[in-house]
Amino acid sequence: MGVRYFALSHHVDFRQANGPAVRVHNYPPSWQEWFDANGLGKCDPIHRASHRATVGFAWSEVPDMIKMTPEDRFVLDQAYRIGIGDGFTIPASVPGETLGSCSFAVGAGEAFPAEFHFVCQLVGGFAFEAARRLSGARDFGIANTPILTDRQRDCVLWAARGKTDWEISVILGVGHETVIQHLKHARERYGVQKRALLAVRALFDGLISFSDILKR
Repeated sequence: MGVRYFALSHHVDFRQANGPAVRVHNYPPSWQEWFDANGLGKCDPIHRASHRATVGFAWSEVPDMIKMTPEDRFVLDQAYRIGIGDGFTIPASVPGETLGSCSFAVGAGEAFPAEFHFVCQLVGGFAFEAARRLSGARDFGIANTPILTDRQRDCVLWAARGKTDWEISVILGVGHETVIQHLKHARERYGVQKRALLAVRALFDGLISFSDILKR
C-alpha cells in the first residue's frame, strides 16, 4: 500500500500488562524503548484519538479530535525525528476487552497515500481480529460462527464495499428499510455495533473475501 511502518497494539502499558495483550509492529526499536520508558501505551495521542473514533482516521486529523497538550506534540515530534511520518489509524473496540488500534505510517517527510485509506481500514481491522485469535484473547470456534441468510450476506458485502443502505437497496432491488433490517440482524448475530467491524468478522469467517469486496 506504499506504507513503511505498521503497529498493531492494545492500549496498555506493556511494562505492567498482566493479561492478554497484543503488540506487533515494525517501528524502529529505539521508538519502542522510548515509548515504553515513558509509559505511553495508554496516553499516546494517537491512541487517545482512536478512542473517539469509530472508523479510521488520518493523523493530521488528531488535533481536531482531542485537545493536544505540549507533551502530545513532543511525542509526535519525537516520532518524526526517529523517522515515523504521517499515518492512518484504525480503532479496535471490542466490548469487555482492552481498547486497541492498528496503524500504518510512511517515513518522515513522505506523503501518506490517501487512496489506500479504505484498504487500510479493512486490512487493519482484519489484522487486529487475527491477532486477537492468535493471542487467545477470545475463542472463535467454527461452531460459534453466526449463520446469515443469503440476502444478509449480500447486504454485508455491499456495506463492506462502502455502499450506503440506500445504495444497497437500489443495487439489490429491495426496500431501504429491508436493507436496514438485514444489516441490523447481521450485526446482532455477530454481536457488533459497527458496520466496519461487521465486515471484518464476515471476512474472518470466510463469509465474504477480499476478492469479493474489491471485485469490480
